[in-house]
Amino acid sequence: MKIGLLGGSFNPAHGGHRRVSLFTLRALGLDEIWWLVSPGNPLKPKKGMAPLDARVHSALAQARRAPLRVTAIERELGSPYTIDTLQTLNQRFAQHDFVWLMGSDNLAQLHRWRRWRDIARTMPIAVIARPGYDAAALASPAMAWLHRFRVDATRFRNSDGWSKPALIELRFDPDPRSATAIRRADPNWFARYAGRPVRDQITRKLIQIETPEGAA
Repeated sequence: MKIGLLGGSFNPAHGGHRRVSLFTLRALGLDEIWWLVSPGNPLKPKKGMAPLDARVHSALAQARRAPLRVTAIERELGSPYTIDTLQTLNQRFAQHDFVWLMGSDNLAQLHRWRRWRDIARTMPIAVIARPGYDAAALASPAMAWLHRFRVDATRFRNSDGWSKPALIELRFDPDPRSATAIRRADPNWFARYAGRPVRDQITRKLIQIETPEGAA
């Protein structure tokens, strides 16, 4: 199977995540996209981060009836770094071909990620344009290194085998929805999922229910 990997906090997941995922699935001819719900991003503050189980619940609600699968496997792996996750997934699911998906905002800061060149050597990277970030992405140290590995999306979709490194750039109509706006309108959105067990769709394990930060 050809599988896209989209990592993020999903704090919460929303329709924009679903829309861009289905667009990317079609553009690259993928069979599925796995949403990797991060237990914690080293580059983001922990304040305002909802419990992992609530974020997984929100992702499952958005992924319903679509070739999207939700996992918090990074918690099981015990490393917050993308390179460790991707290399382990390659080993554990050697029967699949993976492509890493990210927005152009992440490409702009990719050079700050641990062993970012090894990420590109581990699997192809598809970058989805995000309004306001294209200039920073184009000027980034990562793009200066990756630009020589650019591959057209049609050529990538029709290829029998995926070479690495490879950079596929995708244009996507802006989506106004954002997790920040949702949290601003409903700071306690995660309360609706309190005490509800949730199962990881990849590992099939129950995800431990967490107490929200600041709760008694």
